[in-house]
Amino acid sequence: MEAMKSFLQNALKSLGLGPRGNQTDDVDAGHADLAQKNYPAALKKFNRSAKEGDAAGQIQVGHFYRGGLGIRPDLSKAVHWYRLAAVQGNAIAQFSLGVIYNNGEGIAQDFVEAVYWYQLAAIQGNANSQSNLGLMYEKGQGVLQDYAQALNWYRLAAVQGHVVAQFNMGLMHEKGEGVTQDFAEALQWYRLAALQGHGEAQGNLGVMYAKGEGVVQDYKTAHMWFNIAAAAGDSVATKNRDAMTQNMNAQQISEAQKMARDWQAGRILPG
Repeated sequence: MEAMKSFLQNALKSLGLGPRGNQTDDVDAGHADLAQKNYPAALKKFNRSAKEGDAAGQIQVGHFYRGGLGIRPDLSKAVHWYRLAAVQGNAIAQFSLGVIYNNGEGIAQDFVEAVYWYQLAAIQGNANSQSNLGLMYEKGQGVLQDYAQALNWYRLAAVQGHVVAQFNMGLMHEKGEGVTQDFAEALQWYRLAALQGHGEAQGNLGVMYAKGEGVVQDYKTAHMWFNIAAAAGDSVATKNRDAMTQNMNAQQISEAQKMARDWQAGRILPG
């Protein structure tokens, strides 16, 4: 990974690119208009800044054309403005281009191109790009499948608090992909994602407590996590919660339900 990092850093340097364009007064004023939902006024100011070569203005114009804020969506124009900001080293523009090529939004889907832009943003510490790059390595899209690389990129995003990366770290440790299978480690990553409201992580925590994987078997805590995930609409968690009651008495179910209510009330959960 260090070799790739060095290569991409040198690529940026060879183009004479800084980390981001300078933000102008027009961009600040445009954000003020945007907060008031005065889209025409905001776009006018962002356009003026963008045409002066300011990456901060260019990416905002790209957002307008991509999202159709007060104008007709135009992905080709969005890509044009994102690219101008991206080649100046703007990580958000690079990430946006990565997503567009990854999903094939208005253009031909191109995983190799998506990886290229994700990498440029990822080495600047953009957590969204790091997480998406991890997924590309995990699936082998645009790059050779490489679980070790996937794990490295997920970890960089996960330690920044990226909830999807935390969940995927849990999955990889649970399955033993790119790392020795470690239920206790999986549990810790699932817990971090679950505390941020990630439904699948909450459901997976329930399974691990129910089975006693990486933790002492605990039906009440399993029921609690299934209940929390079920309340958010997870149908599998609903089935698991109801199945758990077959192994619990009325008092245990009542206590587990209270634990779930404590979660919703923001009280500290048991370890």
